[in-house]
Amino acid sequence: MYRVLHVDLDQFIAAVEMLRRPELAGRPVVVGGQGDPTRRGVVATASYAAREFGVRSGMPLRTALKRCPDAVFLPSDKPAYEEASGRVMDVLRGLDAVVEVMGWDEAFLGVEADDPVAFAQDVRRAVLEATGLHSCVGIGDNLLRAKTATEFAKPPDGSGVFTLTAQNWDAVMAHRPTRALWGVGPKTAAKLTGRGIHTVADLAATDPAALAADLGPTMGPYYVQLGRGIGRTVVEGTPWVRRSLSHETTFPADLTDWDDVRAEVVTLARQVAADLLKEERDVARVAVKVRFAPFTTRTRSATLEAPTTDAAALEAAALRVLGLFTPGRAVRLLGVRAEFTPQS
Repeated sequence: MYRVLHVDLDQFIAAVEMLRRPELAGRPVVVGGQGDPTRRGVVATASYAAREFGVRSGMPLRTALKRCPDAVFLPSDKPAYEEASGRVMDVLRGLDAVVEVMGWDEAFLGVEADDPVAFAQDVRRAVLEATGLHSCVGIGDNLLRAKTATEFAKPPDGSGVFTLTAQNWDAVMAHRPTRALWGVGPKTAAKLTGRGIHTVADLAATDPAALAADLGPTMGPYYVQLGRGIGRTVVEGTPWVRRSLSHETTFPADLTDWDDVRAEVVTLARQVAADLLKEERDVARVAVKVRFAPFTTRTRSATLEAPTTDAAALEAAALRVLGLFTPGRAVRLLGVRAEFTPQS
């Protein structure tokens, strides 16, 4: 029997930090920024113990401190997370499965197994023994259902493995809000609610043509497919390739002088250019992210006239993209992203 498995590492970043600091096991741990909750920054991840206090990824560190004043705050350490992720993916590639890596902490496996649940437990055991990291596995008959199943496998309520297929999709998902679907964010859920579509069952019963008229000819029918649990059925074993490189910074005090904003964008562009030396790949597009005070984030991007790795060209492109923003509002965060030329 062919099944898709979605492997997700539990509280990955926090778990890596707790492996390095065993004394933190079971304590509320928050990772993000420079690890100083009195300074600006956002939560990269929170341990399960911290999540019990309402701490979530993307939350300002200061808010996390208010919600969980006894939490241990740690700075992000990207190289450590990349190294740990690489060890996990090596374990998965050593199994009898096709592996499609989705990021640091998750991957899809395509497997032929008489007992997919036993195979999933073997996966969890192999990852734990090799890396010390816990994982959960969702099993499905396509990628969408496997990814969704993982949410039911996670602690504290899940057993580590959950199966979601066409046979139990309606029983498990029909009554849930559309926000429970992979690919439906809060804005899309609000749009659907405005059209009287509240649950997964509502979405599944919607006429694709009607939703196409409201949300576009591509996305409207796509969301109906999500409601019906329809998705790609075969895991693609292509190696994971980084699509972009980025740097961003949150400022201790808002930038109110646009010349300062320009100078910071140049600094970030140079940091990205330095990282590009290791990649040996051309950049085709440059994006700039600006978070205005108090918390409005906008991103603009532009395609380069010709792919390049030249640092001066990246700086110039980043400044041109910055010029697409209207100055005047205080800036609390800036980011620069270089997007690689797609590989054939």
